[in-house]
Amino acid sequence: HNIYGPHGTWCGGREKAPAAFLRKAFCSETEFEMWGDGLQTRSFCYVDDAVEGLYRVFAGDYKEPLNVGSDEMISMNDMADMSMTIAGAHGKKGKMPVNHIPGPEGVRGRNSNNDLIKKVLGWAPSITLKDGLEKTAPWILARIGEKEKEGVSLAGYASSKVVSTEAASNIGEKKI
Repeated sequence: HNIYGPHGTWCGGREKAPAAFLRKAFCSETEFEMWGDGLQTRSFCYVDDAVEGLYRVFAGDYKEPLNVGSDEMISMNDMADMSMTIAGAHGKKGKMPVNHIPGPEGVRGRNSNNDLIKKVLGWAPSITLKDGLEKTAPWILARIGEKEKEGVSLAGYASSKVVSTEAASNIGEKKI
């Protein structure tokens, strides 16, 4: 599942969408860049909920797999809007036009089914995406501030980059 929160990767191409969207909302001046049409949907689980869920799974006696993830589904367009609103509340630009560009979109929709964990453990994540983003935002803003003090141009943080992955085909041998 898409776990996010403070102390996670926030730049460089390996960050989760919530961190990337907050970073872009804080650093963009004229437009918010997004891969695809923004209609793809996802659910994101705040790190505190993920830890609580795992604790409950480990403490329980149920021996089959359980989903530990949020079932609050959101479109990328709506998460961009939410991220820009949060950035505006922190004195940044706030809402701006979204520039939909070609890039990796993944599957059209993905969401956690929490029916079983609710039944077995009587629990489900409780931190909304909005609340989790609001908790994550000050941490990302502080990282951006550190980069700014180092003299790094923030313009590069207004977009995302594609990072490729190399997998070993045999132990010690890189796949080409």
